[in-house]
Amino acid sequence: MQGQLSQKERMLLEDLKTQEDLCVIKYRSYAEQAKDPALKQLFTQISGMEHQHYDTINQLLGGQTGAGRQSGGQTAQMGQSGNQAAGQINLTQAQGSGGGNTDKYLLQDMLATEKYVSGAYDTGVFESSKPNIRQALQHIQKEEQNHGEQLFQYMSSHGMYQVQ
Repeated sequence: MQGQLSQKERMLLEDLKTQEDLCVIKYRSYAEQAKDPALKQLFTQISGMEHQHYDTINQLLGGQTGAGRQSGGQTAQMGQSGNQAAGQINLTQAQGSGGGNTDKYLLQDMLATEKYVSGAYDTGVFESSKPNIRQALQHIQKEEQNHGEQLFQYMSSHGMYQVQ
């Protein structure tokens, strides 16, 4: 890498790492709660990509170059709270016993989350002085925007999002 990370770059990357961890936890939890098998699969697929983003951010924080284009890789410390009762996010309980709109609420929350995370990457791109970090963050941001598009398409095709 071209020199050490600035304090600002490190802070931004740490924040993005936290956001990616939260995304993995939410997508995993929501995959378990979703009623539609196709939505369960979508949430599971996106969770895997968010996990890759987490790994990429970890690599950037560790000073590794070329991060952002790898796939796979398991990070032992990441997402562990997602399997613990305290780490579970359960919107079915928050809605009451009916749960008829569970999938819609899960999708609305994840679309809002993707919008926020994409904005956080936008800030990271503008605030980074290192080309390899900017490129990695731009790559991840594009994938985050794609996740939002996938969620929107699902919602739109199931009558959950009306474009006027």
